[in-house]
Amino acid sequence: QVQLVESGGGLVQAGGSLRLSCGASGGTFSRYAMGWFRQAPGKEREFVATIAWYGGYTSYGGSVKGRFTISRDNAKNTVYLQMNSLKPEDTAVYYCAAGERFAMARREYEWWGQGTQVTVSS
Repeated sequence: QVQLVESGGGLVQAGGSLRLSCGASGGTFSRYAMGWFRQAPGKEREFVATIAWYGGYTSYGGSVKGRFTISRDNAKNTVYLQMNSLKPEDTAVYYCAAGERFAMARREYEWWGQGTQVTVSS
């Protein structure tokens, strides 16, 4: 059983930045692909970014590519999402997820955090 806890969300003005963190416990973190997803009110959960267990491969959703960066520190059992040039449409609950393969589909991730709210004001 893997437990994931997100932190770093909050309220930020459009154009600003936030850095989300996700700490993992209860598993071998370095063996898992990690992903970030988000869900805005009335919308489906959306893929944001993923990173392979070895950190060499990353992928991003089209709406965030060039603005967001996913990274991981296996020594700290932590994955990060650096969010720059934030827009009001980035407002959502952001979820951290872990799985056994590098993937972009929600069904490929077995473990999920509780989510952290990101609100971007205009």
